[in-house]
Amino acid sequence: MKKVMYESLGYGSRIYQVFLILCCLSISSAYAEQHPFQQLKSFLASTRSLTANFKQVTLDENNQAIQSSEGLFYLSRPGKFRWSYQTPYIQEIVSAQGKVYFYDADLEQVTIKNMDDSFGSTPALLLSGEIALEANFSLQEQGIDEGLQWIKLTPKKDESGFNYILIGLDNGSIGGMELSDNFGQLTRIYFSNVKKNISIEKQIFEFSVPAGVDVFEN
Repeated sequence: MKKVMYESLGYGSRIYQVFLILCCLSISSAYAEQHPFQQLKSFLASTRSLTANFKQVTLDENNQAIQSSEGLFYLSRPGKFRWSYQTPYIQEIVSAQGKVYFYDADLEQVTIKNMDDSFGSTPALLLSGEIALEANFSLQEQGIDEGLQWIKLTPKKDESGFNYILIGLDNGSIGGMELSDNFGQLTRIYFSNVKKNISIEKQIFEFSVPAGVDVFEN
């Protein structure tokens, strides 16, 4: 049943577009008085590492929740991150050494992609710290909602695979994020227990393909 649902939602491609999102998550309170755009730029310039808990909710075109999951997020610049989904299913998305590994334990499947310039203005490049924010996204302040200051990032290239990203800032830290994809669905992510510029063990960003799983590499 789960496999059928994933296939019908275009799971393989959507998870790649959605979860390489910004993996960028904390702005210190020293930036709280800055303009929201400057807060985001300050984060991109100052964040070396980050950990957080996250809750992710996917909604359909009727704004109905169709999937919810929780886990841990790790970031180390440049270009290393890990989304560890712990409930309701075990999934891993790991980026290191120019590759991104998507592992679904239930499907017994690993998909490997290269993280390079072929991804255009996708959040993967924003994450890497090597992309000019305003050269690849149009930024628009969205005001305050649910206690968060929202910024809308609209990709300037059609091949990005998503319509927009909303980033919610909470007193200098990330509080929420929303992605509108090309399937007409919304993915919302809420962050908690955010810790910036702390030491993270190197093995967090290592991934070994489990024995017996199907591997697809692009």
